[in-house]
Amino acid sequence: MNRLRFTPVVILLFFAHLRPALAADIIDPATAKPSEDGAILFYDIRPLGVEGQGWTETKAPYDRLPAKAQGVARAPVWNLAHDSAGLCVRFESDATTIAARWTLTKANLALPHMAATGVSGLDLYVKMDDGRWHWLAVGKPTAQANSVTLVSNIPAGKREYLLYLPLYNGVTSVEIGIPNGAMLAKAVPRPAERAKPIVFYGTSITQGGCASRPGMCHPAILGRRLDRPVINLGFSGNGTMDVEIGAMLAELDPAVYVIDCLPNMDAKTVAERTAPLVAAIRKSRPTTPILLVEDRTYADAFLIESKGRKNAQSRAALRKAYDALVAAGDANLAYLPGGQLLAVDGEDTVDSSHPTDLGFVHQSDAFEPVLERLLHVAAPRAR
Repeated sequence: MNRLRFTPVVILLFFAHLRPALAADIIDPATAKPSEDGAILFYDIRPLGVEGQGWTETKAPYDRLPAKAQGVARAPVWNLAHDSAGLCVRFESDATTIAARWTLTKANLALPHMAATGVSGLDLYVKMDDGRWHWLAVGKPTAQANSVTLVSNIPAGKREYLLYLPLYNGVTSVEIGIPNGAMLAKAVPRPAERAKPIVFYGTSITQGGCASRPGMCHPAILGRRLDRPVINLGFSGNGTMDVEIGAMLAELDPAVYVIDCLPNMDAKTVAERTAPLVAAIRKSRPTTPILLVEDRTYADAFLIESKGRKNAQSRAALRKAYDALVAAGDANLAYLPGGQLLAVDGEDTVDSSHPTDLGFVHQSDAFEPVLERLLHVAAPRAR
């Protein structure tokens, strides 16, 4: 007779899912700010633990680079680091209503080709009984200071939630609101084998342009699919393999580095900068997997010869640099061709370059098997 077998990890995960929130995990209601009628208590999200920040010593609470990067990173990179792309918070609550308040750093809520919900909004997911994340609500921004009810009339019961912050705007404060008397607690920590983040360094596409919601860019999608924290270091128009950013990347201790900078580079800069960037990381992280990613194919490259030529030349330069690094002995490099990142029918970009939500799903489909393979490598591969 066949019997079910459960590994210790499966058993631990099962009981972690069932365990009640410990007293130390529960956020003290005395720290909350009541609404005018006292029915809703608003909690600062920082005591819950903000995911997606690689450094704790930041100039502003929701910056993506450390304070010491000012004057080291190029000025456009430093300015874009104030955008909260990739930052999120996981929490548990038994609330039947979830509200949010957030204050933005920039007055412009939208971009000509990107919705305000993606640029400046919040995005709420809930974990289902099968362990998968399911979208639940979006916080629609209408001003620099926003207060919204994300969802109401939820059936009673404790659940785990995931709230993403804006992609192309920054925040000075973010609060979660729940009814007075409801519980708010830190989420159960991920097990050790899934605690290390995936670090993405790239361009506007990595930052999330032009997702309709913060949870719909591919780093966020992959974070949910692989159940890993993600650090999004996408810098719109400025993902150019800067060696000073490489030195900062080396300060992190991720499971995988993803380098996806070609949309902001030409073949010459790719040839010049790929090896120095990898070398900067390897000074501190000699065996951490690094995934080098080709640029996506411009959706109109089949007719616009200059775009097709840029794709071909930058890819050839990256492949040559990759082959040279592998030949020199780096056994922990991986490579993702760009031709499979977007669909061949051209239906999944806004402007031939930046993905729609559909395009980000396609990108995630291309990244996922490669990252799964790298994440399952327990030790450096034999050379």
